[in-house]
Amino acid sequence: MNILILNGPNLNLLGTREPEIYGKQKFDDYLNFLQCKYKDVTLHYFQSNVEGELINKLHEVGFDYDGIIFNAGGYTHTSVALADAIKAIKAPVIEVHISNTAQREEFRHHSFLSPVCQGTIIGFGMNSYELALQAFKM
Repeated sequence: MNILILNGPNLNLLGTREPEIYGKQKFDDYLNFLQCKYKDVTLHYFQSNVEGELINKLHEVGFDYDGIIFNAGGYTHTSVALADAIKAIKAPVIEVHISNTAQREEFRHHSFLSPVCQGTIIGFGMNSYELALQAFKM
């Protein structure tokens, strides 16, 4: 099983960026934990702060991979282009968020991605990624 974890803008700063919201763990450390725990899954990882690079990655793997776990960060609330890219591919996408976006600023309450994703997991910290991975394994 090939799964891509795709992270959007500012998620390269996990571990240092607003630790009261996003925690103190760096994503590379969490990814290593997932790779060790789920040896039967080939996890691929890509992060970009650039919307077009995220779209290109969706196009690149979206017809061959078994699933995509996608935290689009702030693009969740602004990007019709990312939603269109998800609609255009065959691989199922699960939208994840570390924080509970429904408890945050009003503009974070709307997602352009949720309607085109298989499901959405929010508010469980880094464990949101593992919950999405478990959903793909079901």
